[in-house]
Amino acid sequence: MTGYTMLFVLGFVVLLLLASLKILREYERGVIFLLGRFWRVKGPGLIIVVPVIQQMVRVDLRVIVMDVPSQDVISRDNVSVKVNAVVYFRVIDPQKAIIQVAEFYTATSQLAQTTLRSVLGQHELDEMLAERDRLNADIRAILDQQTDAWGIKVANVEIKHVDLDESMVRAIAKQAEAERSRRAKVIHAEGEQQAAERLAQAAAILAQQPQAMQLRYLQTLTEVATDKTSTLVFPLPIDLIEPLLKK
Repeated sequence: MTGYTMLFVLGFVVLLLLASLKILREYERGVIFLLGRFWRVKGPGLIIVVPVIQQMVRVDLRVIVMDVPSQDVISRDNVSVKVNAVVYFRVIDPQKAIIQVAEFYTATSQLAQTTLRSVLGQHELDEMLAERDRLNADIRAILDQQTDAWGIKVANVEIKHVDLDESMVRAIAKQAEAERSRRAKVIHAEGEQQAAERLAQAAAILAQQPQAMQLRYLQTLTEVATDKTSTLVFPLPIDLIEPLLKK
């Protein structure tokens, strides 16, 4: 009986020892509780956790990619859109992530959804479509500030899709077409203005030089005369016969 007892005790000790050994990877940390009270954060590598007396909670320190579900957002100009995003965050303080909040992943997800609706609701639709970088930075800053107490660092926020109703898509297409038409008219008007200014300058120069005006007149006649199918009737410039009249 003594031999069996020793074998039993030895086997129990070996099993207890094996149960006490924990291996934490490089990106893992173990939050250790001693009789229910926080003791310390251990890892990575081989650590010993005394069964019953101590408990360990594993925490992953790698960047977590969290998909924010599509949210119904009403913009400041009263346009209803559906927006979804993706959030990149990681745990930088395992103690806070376990003690300060229950299920930090769920808490961060809920906070991201409410922050997305709140921030985008303060902007117009055009800003959502054209200024995503600034909106991403605003959402990230708010999330990072709120989750700092949980030991979480929000690295980046990216708005993925802004879905519009069919009627709104048609309205935006019409608006874009009208904008292109407006720009074309403005460019045409600017071209006409520049051409008028150039013509006015040319006319002023020709007015100061009568000989140049006559040369221009003759050049125009030469160009028109190349078309042999046309009959030309033109007045004789008074400047050409004025010397004869004086005699």
